[in-house]
Amino acid sequence: MSISWADSYVGQLRALAGDRTLMFVGARAVVRDNAARVLLIQRSDNGQWALPAGAMELGESIADCAVREVREETGLRATRVSAFALYTGPDRTHTNMYGHTYQVFTTAFRVDEWDGELARFTDETTDSGFFHPADFPHPLSTSVHETLADLDVFEQTNRLILK
Repeated sequence: MSISWADSYVGQLRALAGDRTLMFVGARAVVRDNAARVLLIQRSDNGQWALPAGAMELGESIADCAVREVREETGLRATRVSAFALYTGPDRTHTNMYGHTYQVFTTAFRVDEWDGELARFTDETTDSGFFHPADFPHPLSTSVHETLADLDVFEQTNRLILK
């Protein structure tokens, strides 16, 4: 069960900081099935198809964040994850649809092992499914192709991607 945005660390910080640009620490997860299809979720807030992702809460590690976000947004239980990319820097500053500006620091994880039944609808999603990259649904989050390209480089070189 997920907590409300207002009760989340970022929500509480936003209430205190007002319109200031905030740092946002989060995780993104790539979950693949045996047919090499990628799990995408359709976000309930903006309708975009994206990889499971979200903000780290106080008291958890970034890997725990990735595991929790996969569970909250898909119902699946990630049992082993590997970090493969860090997305940081001023070029990662975005203003969301609510007018809140964040400089985002995201760690991307490959979910190496998972189990459970896929939940197509959750508190944060309106649909989900496994897709071949050539058949991704639209509208697609801009982060999906970059993340998958970086995972490909990581899997060829075994070097953490830093951006």
